[in-house]
Amino acid sequence: MPYLDNNATTQPLPEVVDGVRRALEEHWHNPSSVHRPGQAARHAVELARASLAGLIGVPARQVTLTSGGTESIDLAIRGVLGASGKQVLITSRAEHAAVRNLAERLEQAGQTEVRWIPLLEGGVVDAAALPGLLEGAALVSVQWANNETGVIQPVEAIAAACRERGVPYHCDAVQWVGKMPVESPPCDLLTFSAHKFHGPKGVGGLWVRPGVRLRPVLAGSQELGRRGGTENVPGILGAGVAAEAARAWLANAGERARLAALRDRFESAVLERCPGAVVNGAGRDRLWNTTNIGFPRLEAEALLLAMSERGLAASAGSACSSGSLDPSPVLLAMGVPPEIAHGSVRFSLSRFTTDDEINEAIEIVATCVDRVGGSMVR
Repeated sequence: MPYLDNNATTQPLPEVVDGVRRALEEHWHNPSSVHRPGQAARHAVELARASLAGLIGVPARQVTLTSGGTESIDLAIRGVLGASGKQVLITSRAEHAAVRNLAERLEQAGQTEVRWIPLLEGGVVDAAALPGLLEGAALVSVQWANNETGVIQPVEAIAAACRERGVPYHCDAVQWVGKMPVESPPCDLLTFSAHKFHGPKGVGGLWVRPGVRLRPVLAGSQELGRRGGTENVPGILGAGVAAEAARAWLANAGERARLAALRDRFESAVLERCPGAVVNGAGRDRLWNTTNIGFPRLEAEALLLAMSERGLAASAGSACSSGSLDPSPVLLAMGVPPEIAHGSVRFSLSRFTTDDEINEAIEIVATCVDRVGGSMVR
């Protein structure tokens, strides 16, 4: 069964499952307790924190452990805004909903002024326009790689502009960490999530550069006072195992090149078999594992259901309350025409995707486009 929805979540590694199970059996104690079993759990948590910190090249004590990417993003944005006398947030319409929707809610509540960075063709933020927006800003939040298209943002240019004006820069790196190396974060705050690199769900992290002021959102004494709540010890230990495995895999750049070629082969074959199909974000630097293909005048929901019936897992857009799929706000913000955005599907590989899966996926996509769209496939 071809699974090409790895940007949504990845399969936990067997050693991660074993680590979580062992933690439930051996380290079920509260890591804030002073007794010996509690301190054993604390020691295990700190070892896992060090592994996660090593994955992004930072000291362990600078990483706050959370329940996932969304909470990490919320803590980064609300935390910096809450600690600042300024209430101006700068972000883009291409961000993940965890950033984009939070910005819109804060603005609608009258708590924050949001300045939206213009997007260039392909969904890349216009870094040249950023300096003109920074006056009075409390925070800039721009992702490293887009979760829908894989388009990579100019994080170094964004970071340089923010440093020059003394504005903290938060980078949503949920789709980057574990897939690409991070030797030293270019930003001031960085968020990640373990289930995107074959770890368990329910565990994420926020790295904060020393000197950046952050007000806690969840009050409590845990996580150096930055995030209250008893730590999810089994999840954290599983995330630490996943981080070590990711670091070992990232050391082999040839594997990323091999998988990028696999993605490109899939993309080319689908475009050849489905005349009129287009790649959203084509021509821009993209993550090795992601392609977003638009099938004009088709409905993504119908395609996804047809592909799922044949065993192929992919995704598109976001589900609205009626259960149908709205066109992606990200694609529309990129300037993708609605007739293409409505029929756009995201396919995302993992480090374990095989040639056989890609071969089968190509046939399934072509068959389903033919079924849903009639004469579109020759």
